[in-house]
Amino acid sequence: MSVTGVEAVVECVPNFSEGRDKAVVREIVRSMRVFGVSLLDCSMDPSHNRSVVTIAGPPDAVAESAVRGVGRAAELIDLNAQSGVHPRVGAADVVPFVPVSGYTLGQCASLAHHAGLEIWRRYGVPVYFYEAAARRPDRVRLEDVRRGQFEGLRDAVRTDPLRCPDVGTCELHSTAGAALLGARDVLVAYNVFLQDGTLQLARSIAREIRASSGGLQGVKAMGVLVDGRAQVSVNVTDCRAVPVSQVHAAVERLAAAAGATIAEGELIGLVPQALAVSQGDDQTLALWARQIPGFRVRERILEQRLQLPLEWP
Repeated sequence: MSVTGVEAVVECVPNFSEGRDKAVVREIVRSMRVFGVSLLDCSMDPSHNRSVVTIAGPPDAVAESAVRGVGRAAELIDLNAQSGVHPRVGAADVVPFVPVSGYTLGQCASLAHHAGLEIWRRYGVPVYFYEAAARRPDRVRLEDVRRGQFEGLRDAVRTDPLRCPDVGTCELHSTAGAALLGARDVLVAYNVFLQDGTLQLARSIAREIRASSGGLQGVKAMGVLVDGRAQVSVNVTDCRAVPVSQVHAAVERLAAAAGATIAEGELIGLVPQALAVSQGDDQTLALWARQIPGFRVRERILEQRLQLPLEWP
C-alpha cells in the first residue's frame, strides 16, 4: 500500500555467501522469481565468495521473493565448508529492504519483520534484524550483529543470551547460519584497489575513512587482500552526507601520502544516477565511476535498470 498515492516500489538487495559456483547462484536466483518482481542485477565475486542480487517491485511480492531466496540458499550453501574475504554469518547473509517510491523506511522495517517470521516458519533459519529494522539498540549496526562471523556467533549463542537471534531459538542453523534482515536507505558498495600498496596500507586507509574511527559520516570500510592485491572495501551508507566521489578522493589522497597510487574501482550492485555523474553535469560520469572497468550506464544505474530489468534465469 502506498502512503503518497505513488506506486509503492521497494528494492531488496540480498547478499548470498556463494560467489564461485554459478550453478548454485543461478538456482537461488531462479527460486526468487515472483510475479511483479523485477531482477535488476546479479553480481558474483569469487574472491569475496559472495553474490549480490538486486530486485524491485511491489512490497509484498519483493518480500516473498526474498524469503524464497533465503530458503533456497539455506538448502544449497554450507557455511562449514565456505570461506572468503567477506565476513558472513548466513548462507543468505544480509537481506536489506530499501524504499524506492510510495513507501517509507518504517514500512520497510515492518516488511523485514514479516519476512523474518516467514523465513523461520518455513525454513528454520533464525533471523536477526538490523539498521532501521533493529528491535534492540545494540543491533542497529550490522557489524555488531555479525561480530565473530558464523563460527564465532554459532558458539556465542549457546552461552550468551544477548547474542540470541530475534526470531528463532538460541541456536544457529547447522549449515545456513542466520539471516540478517534490515531496512535502510540507498547504500553504495564501492571498492578501490591500490596499485602498489600493501594490506597494511589498505587497512590504515580504511581506518582513517570509516565513521566508527572518526572518519567520514556513514562510511564503513575495511582493508582486504583480493587475489593478492590490496583493496579498500567500502560501504557508503549516507550518500547525501558523503558522496562516493568524496570517498574516492579521500582514498586517493591517503594512498598518495603513503607513496602509493590507486588502481581501478569496483561497484557491487547498482548506484542511483545522481551519485554516478559529475556535479552539475548529468551527462558525464563522475571520476570514480569512470575508473570502474566496463561501467555501463544502462547496466549499473538504478533508474535505468528499473526501466530495463534483466531476464529471470
